[in-house]
Amino acid sequence: MEKKFFEAPTIHVGEVNINVRDLSNSLLFYKGIMGFQVLKQSERKAVLTVDGKRPLLTLEQPKDVTPKQQRTTGLYHFAILLPSRADLAAFLKHFIQTGLADRLGFGASDHVVSEALYFSDPDGNGIEIAHDRPSSVWDWTNSQVTMRTDPLDAEGVLAEQKGEWEGMPADTLMGHVHLHVDDLDAAEKFYIDGLGFDIVTKYPGALFTSHNGYHHHVAVNVWSGVGAPRPTANSIGLNWYTLVFPDESTRKKTIDQLERVGAIVTKEMDDYMTEDPSGNKIKLIIQS
Repeated sequence: MEKKFFEAPTIHVGEVNINVRDLSNSLLFYKGIMGFQVLKQSERKAVLTVDGKRPLLTLEQPKDVTPKQQRTTGLYHFAILLPSRADLAAFLKHFIQTGLADRLGFGASDHVVSEALYFSDPDGNGIEIAHDRPSSVWDWTNSQVTMRTDPLDAEGVLAEQKGEWEGMPADTLMGHVHLHVDDLDAAEKFYIDGLGFDIVTKYPGALFTSHNGYHHHVAVNVWSGVGAPRPTANSIGLNWYTLVFPDESTRKKTIDQLERVGAIVTKEMDDYMTEDPSGNKIKLIIQS
């Protein structure tokens, strides 16, 4: 895991905030199975961390919460990036031992740039757990990085295990978010012309974008259907995610770009909030 893709001057994802059906039940999963720590907690909200300092994932239980809606815009998955292949091996063995794989829709892939496990939390929020291969072995052609969805060499991964799973390592990061949108052209205008990200690969119905040469910080797809509706505000799924900026001048430049493409940006205390054309909300924050 190369931290240059998650520190200044790179603009990157920092935290994801999702709705869940029952906070207590979700904490059993995210603490007991996933290995997060609780940084702050109230009756209907828990901020999760891996190092006791940085918020990485926040769970909220809204009043009158409704089940996850199908074929809408919103969260496809968020990706937890582990420091090494050995960490992925420890998690994979741990996850197999829990016996939850069938219940949570478990899958696994080799994307060439990374190796990844896929499943959902008990409420259907999509999760990826991955580690990156070194960027020196990524294959770039005409500013496009090669990514595929090949079968994971699970035996090869497990052979890298050096110890038992003891929870999320302290330098675990939020690697990326992958979102359902209702229109790829509108999303491209927002993320490329507005946020200033680069398109680094294209799949049928999907764009993968990043800043400063990463394989992707934000991906978007129309796999829920072109013109897909937005989920209701109190449904299970994404509330917002953060993009972390290296300094105020970079954030100000990006806000100006967003406003030029017609995005609305509002100030919330020290941060700014915007949303993409499909209603996916983004909090623009400064690196602390």
